[in-house]
Amino acid sequence: MLEYEYRELRFSRGTSRSAARQALAECAEYGRWELARVRLHSDGSRRITLRRRIIRQIRTM
Repeated sequence: MLEYEYRELRFSRGTSRSAARQALAECAEYGRWELARVRLHSDGSRRITLRRRIIRQIRTM
């Protein structure tokens, strides 16, 4: 069974699309995060949920 950990980013109304895109690209490239959900609120702010797989090591003897 796959397990994920989640991270939430919030961008205010004044944040440009290019700045948000750059922040998401850095999270994806260096932290191995993938986009799970984007919510655009009526006040113009964005709430973005990222996820990445949790890799558990199995002990072998």
